[in-house]
Amino acid sequence: MRELADAGRVRRLAAELGRIAPRGTRVYLVGGATAVLEGWRESTVDVDLKIEPESEQVMRAIPGLKERLATNIEFATPADFMPELPGWRERSRFRFRSGNVEVLDYDLYAQALAKVERGFDTDRGDVDAMLNAGLVEPARLRELFAAIEPELFRFPAIDPDAFREKLERALR
Repeated sequence: MRELADAGRVRRLAAELGRIAPRGTRVYLVGGATAVLEGWRESTVDVDLKIEPESEQVMRAIPGLKERLATNIEFATPADFMPELPGWRERSRFRFRSGNVEVLDYDLYAQALAKVERGFDTDRGDVDAMLNAGLVEPARLRELFAAIEPELFRFPAIDPDAFREKLERALR
């Protein structure tokens, strides 16, 4: 049985990846993992992440890490569910280094938009925390939404008008 991931578990995962991954690997934390390390939540169901560059060595190790750490690990980013935001890598925040990996928070603007679109209570709480901490600026969030809006047709699960309304509600 896998357990909820708290900050210690996320850091242990990063340490394990730092031992396995080739030098120069970046691990982007997404969603609940960012929220837990930021202190917005105590735990998350799974650790969503993106690894660049992907390496066979790391990918083969993930199933064993999931079992050894009793942690759900998923490869998921906002770009899997909506258009990729321009400049997301440059906006991704460096968090810490562990062995051979740099650990970053995946672009908070992309995370905020994905959370707004999904709309769960925990997502709304995370977006409020980002806004209240000044980590995401409303005007810039609107600009980035406008940048991807013409590409939303590529994601049929998203209703662009409903997404825009959710965003405006979140920013009120």
